[in-house]
Amino acid sequence: MVATKTSRTHMLGRLVFRALAMRLRRVAVVFAALAVGAAIVTAMAAVYFDITAKMSRELRTYGANFYIGPSEGASMSESVHQQVIDEAPPGLISAGTPYLYGVVRTEMSKVVLMGVQFESLRPLVPYWQVAGNWIGVNFDDRNAMIGRKLAEQLELGIGKTVTLVRGDEKRSFQIKGLIETGDAVDNVLIVNLSVAQQWLRQPGQASHILLRVNSDPSRVDAFATELRKLHPDLDIRPIRKISASEGQVLGKIKGLMGLVCVVILILSTLCVNTTLLAIVSERSREFALQKALGATNRSIVGQIVIETALIVSAAVIAGCAAGYLLAQVLGQVVFSSTIDFRAPVLPLAALLSIVVALAAAIVPARRATQIEPAAILKGE
Repeated sequence: MVATKTSRTHMLGRLVFRALAMRLRRVAVVFAALAVGAAIVTAMAAVYFDITAKMSRELRTYGANFYIGPSEGASMSESVHQQVIDEAPPGLISAGTPYLYGVVRTEMSKVVLMGVQFESLRPLVPYWQVAGNWIGVNFDDRNAMIGRKLAEQLELGIGKTVTLVRGDEKRSFQIKGLIETGDAVDNVLIVNLSVAQQWLRQPGQASHILLRVNSDPSRVDAFATELRKLHPDLDIRPIRKISASEGQVLGKIKGLMGLVCVVILILSTLCVNTTLLAIVSERSREFALQKALGATNRSIVGQIVIETALIVSAAVIAGCAAGYLLAQVLGQVVFSSTIDFRAPVLPLAALLSIVVALAAAIVPARRATQIEPAAILKGE
């Protein structure tokens, strides 16, 4: 019994090997079609699962995408900033600072004073063009930064001194950096938040808070909803211009990648199906002879499935390797960065390749079961 089973397994192995070896060109076509499909799926899936993080990083150059301000009045407690950070999931907020605005008088004219936490500000506004140097610490009470237009108006430059006047009290700051943003910040004088609070006589207060939230737009909206429940007295909302841009860009790119994968998989299925049909047609006498010797339709289908599975296995390995390299090329071209491989990528590529192969093998396998040994062996 065991010997008979071993002999059958040995015979099946010889039949499978002979079938593949005798038709290398057609096998190569099936292999190439499946490998290309696996490579495209692997590359697109790798980019798809990594794209949110990559696009989030790219879009940080547009600045803050989350606003928190007072529902009523002109100011709010600065402590809300730390509360929001503590309430947010780890890694969700990449940058943020309270802002405090007020009108102050210099020795020359009135100006708008803006107080910020400089250590948190720089990653929040990477698009600022700064001549000179940034203020790097929150406790610096001797230096200031100034918008380029205001600097021109007051005839100030890097290293010059600007003096604030309040009654008989004066306070001088050395200009450390000139800022050009293309917006209202070009017309303000910027100091550390604690200095602005002291000079404006608003201790512990802020005009509003701006944050950079790292996530897709739906999660940003969910975070805003959660914060509104915790802080009903505040005006909390995503900055739609940035959030909407993220959603549209991500949606279009992901949709395009999905469409490319679907088209490639359909073409792979058709190519494999056509090639397998040709192989079955060439092997009709072989299958007829096997049936005449007692082979069942189930064993014939099993043989075709085993042959296809061997090709699929080799194609998935080669395709996934090629797909990984293709993903890195796409990452460098689009994001100037490598693509991190996520856990679902390889299982997804393998699963879709198997589905393509099985779908393509249905009609050829059915054709093989319909072979009539008597008619084929008679040459009809």
